Amino acid sequence: MAELPKNFNVADYILQKADELEDKTAYICGDRRISYRELKEKANQAAWAFRKSGIEMEDRVLLLMKDTPDLPIAFLGAIKIGAVPVVLNNWLKSEDYRYMFNDSRGKILIVDSLLLHFYQEIKADLRFLKKVVTVGKVNGFDNFEGWIGSESSELETAPTTRDDSAFWLYSSGSTGTPKGVIHLHRDIPFAVETYSKNILNIKKEDVLFSAAKLFFAYGLGNGLYFPLTSGATTVLWPDMPTPEAMYENINRFDVTLFFAVPTLYGRMLQADGSLGKVKRCVSAGEPLPKPIYESWLKRFGVEINDGIGSTEMLHIYISNRFGQIKPGSSGKPVKGYEAKIVDEAGNEVPVGQIGTLMVKGDSRAARYWNMEEKTRAAMIGKWFNSGDKYYQDKEGYFYYAGRDDDMLKVGGIWVSPAEVESALLSHPAVLEAAVIGRKDKQNMVKPMAFVVLKEEKSASEALEKELKEFCKDKIAHYKYPRWIRFVDNLPKTATGKIKRFKLREVINNEDI
Repeated sequence: MAELPKNFNVADYILQKADELEDKTAYICGDRRISYRELKEKANQAAWAFRKSGIEMEDRVLLLMKDTPDLPIAFLGAIKIGAVPVVLNNWLKSEDYRYMFNDSRGKILIVDSLLLHFYQEIKADLRFLKKVVTVGKVNGFDNFEGWIGSESSELETAPTTRDDSAFWLYSSGSTGTPKGVIHLHRDIPFAVETYSKNILNIKKEDVLFSAAKLFFAYGLGNGLYFPLTSGATTVLWPDMPTPEAMYENINRFDVTLFFAVPTLYGRMLQADGSLGKVKRCVSAGEPLPKPIYESWLKRFGVEINDGIGSTEMLHIYISNRFGQIKPGSSGKPVKGYEAKIVDEAGNEVPVGQIGTLMVKGDSRAARYWNMEEKTRAAMIGKWFNSGDKYYQDKEGYFYYAGRDDDMLKVGGIWVSPAEVESALLSHPAVLEAAVIGRKDKQNMVKPMAFVVLKEEKSASEALEKELKEFCKDKIAHYKYPRWIRFVDNLPKTATGKIKRFKLREVINNEDI
């Protein structure tokens, strides 16, 4: 892609089609519609409101908001004045917000009225927050719509550069303390020019709908800067992404491009519904099991394009291609990115051998906020250490094998939890599965599976035995799960990644 000018503001880049499209619908949220012209005008009004509240360049703006058009308005308005929006996961707990509010030193909070109780529970502990504005009317607080409503819709964008901080996202925190991931103004254009244009090929006529929320990297691309830079229309859903709600929105608004995580695709397969006009589906957040892909394709005749991305790399950097999908794989590097698999010494491993995935591309975050040691460990020169274990086949496709701390060594041989999980998921009774290592009576590590059954299935000793034998037929004998525990659900991050460390905690003090 062409080099960006030194003076550059990514909000202007995202809204570049607003003057051309004007009355075209940018966002649909239930009965609410907002055009491209209105989006730009309201973003400018929000920018003025931020300025008049004392927010300056580089100040952090906390956005604890549901997926409605108000979130893009606040996000773009903050960036326009050179402030730095911090988009926060709204599925967390008060203690998480206490940490992130203080860690980021955010000066202003825009919060959905339904989430205001989190602020009220921790307000006495907040050291930097100066003002709170609510989305929805609440006594004692400025209402976002009214707060920006009287401001000018004309604005001269702040003189930011391509290397200024543009926005933050906090890592999902599947292990340890969440990390503030700092992205620059230059990062979004790279993701747009590589993944969006080369893989998605979005048209103005497309209607996009992302079950993945705007508060994490995957959803922010799907629901904000990919569609807006393409001139498409986006459907937003503020509530939980249930299968029923997904089908309803897909059909009500004639969605053509749908984004979700593997868990949701699996649950949608268990529910009644149709895909209407959907022509393409995308998955990320956790590797898409081959059985889910095949069942989806058989039922709907629509491909699910799986890939891998991360908060640090902003969006998907290894992906399959529509029409060339290899089920069970993450695909090949997106044009513009480089990827390699290395051993513990940093040397590239042979084809078929498991190692650590490293990736390079200009959408990579600048650093972690106030975590220099973790920054140096993960961001090595221009490369990013993903922490994911992968291997590559002879055709150049990448296959997920687990996280660094998830891999199992059974009988001296590395075992991928993902491979065992995929075998379990191909059984007709299994909805979800997660595999961890557990020591047997001889203190040897063996695979243990936590299994969520489909609604019509019941747990039993007979089914446990059946699943073990089923796995033996699917994968090498030493890889089959020695223990199977049936559970109602699996602990996950907001992106759908299984928190295997939580499962390890469950068994740490148990007798074999």
